[in-house]
Amino acid sequence: MIIDTHTHIFENEFDEDRSAVIQRAKDAGVGKMVLPNINAQSITRLKELADSDTNLFVPAMGLHPTEVNSDYKTELETIKSELFSGKYAAVGEIGMDLYWDKEFEKEQVEAFETQLDWAAELSLPALIHSRSSFKETVNAVKNSRCKKGIFHCFGGTLEEAEELLSLGDFLLGIGGVVTFKKSTLPDVLSNIDIKHIVLETDAPYLAPTPHRGKRNEPSYITEVAAALSKIFNLSIDEVARITTENAANLFKIKL
Repeated sequence: MIIDTHTHIFENEFDEDRSAVIQRAKDAGVGKMVLPNINAQSITRLKELADSDTNLFVPAMGLHPTEVNSDYKTELETIKSELFSGKYAAVGEIGMDLYWDKEFEKEQVEAFETQLDWAAELSLPALIHSRSSFKETVNAVKNSRCKKGIFHCFGGTLEEAEELLSLGDFLLGIGGVVTFKKSTLPDVLSNIDIKHIVLETDAPYLAPTPHRGKRNEPSYITEVAAALSKIFNLSIDEVARITTENAANLFKIKL
């Protein structure tokens, strides 16, 4: 079994063929899909999908950094009410994103730190997004009581990986980028123990080769597993087994 630790198939991009997408994922061996929330508006869609198959879907609740604006405190009130209902396995997707602009950098930091505190209070892992904000992300985690989670969509250097892993019981989420022709991830990951790695798709984004540029979906996670099998000189089945165990231990999922 494979666990896709990060997929947004509750989003509108899948409205036309969601059932088929789910079936293809099952056929590919995906036995669990973690659903990280985006904002207050996406909660209903996420809950409806998660409730449709509680054995397959693992919901997470958080406010995505690119959704943080001047009204973020109102959004967080809704997010907190949902999160503290006890129905969620993680706090996410949360973090920092300064790629597009830095207009709400201060608000992003405050929202991130607040949600990290919730994760610590509830003893839940955090699903952390970090784009063009490595230093800011590390500082926030260092200053928090949250010491477990996944650094989603990792694509950094070996030094950055080692620093992230030193922050606590964190894992690196590896997705389609590892399959890209010019990706530096294979060299980086070859120096990291696979016990620190989990698989993800981030569907509908970042589809792996040979689907690059198209809508991503959970079934494509097998391309990520195949890439890791070459990096670690393990069978695809072994990659699936180890990364699934890593994820199951983090989310407290019974296999």
